[in-house]
Amino acid sequence: MLRRKQICRGDCGVVTFVDQVKVHLQAGRGGNGCVSVRREKFKPLAGPDGGAGGHGGDIVILADPQVTTLLDYHRRAHRNAENGGYGAGGYRDGSEGAELVLPVPIGTVVKTESGQVLADLTEAGTRYLAAKGGIGGLGNNALASPKRKAPGFALLGTEGKQVTLTLELKTIADVALVGFPSAGKSSLIAALSAARPKIADYPFTTLHPNLGVVEVGEHRFTVADVPGLIEGASEGKGLGLDFLRHVERCSALLHVLDCATLEPGRDPLSDLDVIRRELAAYPVPEGQTPLLERPQLVALNKVDVPEARELADFVRPELEAQGYRVFEISATSHEGLRQLSFALGGLVDTARAEAAVEIAESPRIVLRPKAVGDSGFRVATEGGSYGTLYRVLGEKPERWVEQTDFTNDEAVGYLADRLQKIGIEDALVKAGATAGSTVVIGPGAGVVFDWEPTVTSAAEVQVGSRGSDPRVDASERRTNKDRRKQYHDRMDAKAEARAELEREREAGMWSGEQ
Repeated sequence: MLRRKQICRGDCGVVTFVDQVKVHLQAGRGGNGCVSVRREKFKPLAGPDGGAGGHGGDIVILADPQVTTLLDYHRRAHRNAENGGYGAGGYRDGSEGAELVLPVPIGTVVKTESGQVLADLTEAGTRYLAAKGGIGGLGNNALASPKRKAPGFALLGTEGKQVTLTLELKTIADVALVGFPSAGKSSLIAALSAARPKIADYPFTTLHPNLGVVEVGEHRFTVADVPGLIEGASEGKGLGLDFLRHVERCSALLHVLDCATLEPGRDPLSDLDVIRRELAAYPVPEGQTPLLERPQLVALNKVDVPEARELADFVRPELEAQGYRVFEISATSHEGLRQLSFALGGLVDTARAEAAVEIAESPRIVLRPKAVGDSGFRVATEGGSYGTLYRVLGEKPERWVEQTDFTNDEAVGYLADRLQKIGIEDALVKAGATAGSTVVIGPGAGVVFDWEPTVTSAAEVQVGSRGSDPRVDASERRTNKDRRKQYHDRMDAKAEARAELEREREAGMWSGEQ
């Protein structure tokens, strides 16, 4: 039996607009270095030729004017960048992991899980590095030195950064239309611009902001139709917090008051008081002008209804006494819309001129990037049930430990030399560590060592087979010196035994005839 496929052409419960999502990002891992020795005719061991691993791909968030919603990240919240390729013999480095670019709408705010703002993407083309890719490990060719001519190890690639971020979209518009549900905001933006929002005669018809571009005379500005606000919106009632954040970036507010409402206890003056209280209670980010301190106009809507016109004529003097510029309009008959458009255009031009002056007078920002790996280290003493442990924290030692292959003794010896060169052993001695103390490198569980102080950084001058280090993998084969010592010890033991027997015989404990 064949069933007809249903095609959704309207609101079928499918999410089409998303303004806040949580994304989980994993940057690419760096590729491992290669251990290889070049072999040529008549040169069986012509030197190391292992290449380095490629760096992992970064994850970048890009403000794209062609993107209008965060819906794609609502459906696919987990994003992974490409890993770096492994190094190979013949001096071949691994491939670099491709950069992963995540386009987001202009006006997106990048936050941590705790709510800390990391970036505010308010201009097209702005890029934010959300997750840094891992570093590729060096091959044994790069690790060779005059005293370590053929290293039997290579460095491993590091893990890419893993972060969980919150993307929050705040509409960028010049004017925001605020008012109660069904006040006529969607009809007004449809009459002022080419926007075609959904319009119906029931509350909360508009479930997400609508943007429209208004052109009148020499003025050109954008208007945002914010979903209706009710009493308690600043506390989250009626999804007020989800809607109010779209008003933050607007330079002017237009109060749309319904003069033809039939609900008991409602009138334009009381509606305006409620909306003002909610706008005053909403906290704006630091550095922004509070909502009620921004330019505001009042539009008395639906004056095409005779009763509404009478009510508008009645409340207009009181609103003007409060300092508002009042316009009697009708989104249906387009009455008063031209005067309102010119007034809004004047407010927007003034706000843009003031913003340009502030930008020109703002101090120049100088960025001084920190050198890679130049963060030093510190030693912290921690107590526990199993005794005192010493924790080493720092970018360099943590990265070096992550790059070390602990199955290779030569690599472990190389790590010991690197740690000693930056002064970690001296710092451990000052902190009170002794031979056999527990040392942890890195936060959390980290990597645990039983510290054995190094007398000298002489691993490079010590002779041993490739992949081994005499300090780590001590040889059990006896040397000639050991053999001589063991021989002399046996001879001394025999002489002592004979002398003991002779003393017992002289004491009469036994005779030679027995």
